Amino acid sequence: MTTYYRDPDVLITSSGVHMNGRDFRLPELVQVWHTRGARSWSVIAKRGALGLAILMPLVLGALAIGLALLIDASTANTVALVIGGLLIGLAVVPAADLLLERVDRSYDLGSRTIEIWGRVRGGEVLLLRTTNAQRFGRIYRALQRAMEPAVRR
Repeated sequence: MTTYYRDPDVLITSSGVHMNGRDFRLPELVQVWHTRGARSWSVIAKRGALGLAILMPLVLGALAIGLALLIDASTANTVALVIGGLLIGLAVVPAADLLLERVDRSYDLGSRTIEIWGRVRGGEVLLLRTTNAQRFGRIYRALQRAMEPAVRR
């Protein structure tokens, strides 16, 4: 028996599938497909907010430098504004790593619900519902490999 995928909730082997608390033998699954739900606009808004949080110190730093060069201030004030603008702009460096990691994670998790459905003798059955796009991809590919005719012997 070959194991194609295993996690605490899902097990896909060459002989059967365990998903959504139910067990199916591979010959019982006549057809398998997936559907995608609507986008979650709150997830997209959070990504946008993270992007703004990364860009804001850069914009403020550039404004401070531009202001220092435009106003007619003493040399000491101009130098202080330029140095302050550079420091504000550089403040994005440590924060950017953390924020970009969160953006990456949000793309891994996805912005919509994805479902895997199967057709059995009794009708259609929901096998899996998740918002984790990365996990969905692994499970769906494993399910396709398990159901390939060359693998079924």
